[in-house]
Amino acid sequence: MSKSTSSAIMGFLAGAAAGAVTGILFAPEKGTKTRKKIRKNAKKVTKNVQGSVNEKVDDLKDYISEFVDDVKKRFADLETEVKEKVEETKEKATKATQAKAKQAQQ
Repeated sequence: MSKSTSSAIMGFLAGAAAGAVTGILFAPEKGTKTRKKIRKNAKKVTKNVQGSVNEKVDDLKDYISEFVDDVKKRFADLETEVKEKVEETKEKATKATQAKAKQAQQ
């Protein structure tokens, strides 16, 4: 989910919560009934926000997991490349040493 979409969702939730609280506070009802409505709406908003936060956490976990997998693959590829270069260098050094030894014997 993009940053602008997340901001829009959070803005919508905040606006909905503010509207609900304002509507309840200005409604001509008893204080106990008003407080009960506020609690009910606060729980509903909290549940919605928690769902949004949990979704963001899940998205972040997926991103981190993919990133770690990519880094592991890159290191494995690099390790293979280094091992190949080391073997290649060993072979060249062995051939050069053998050639020098052959020249020294002549």
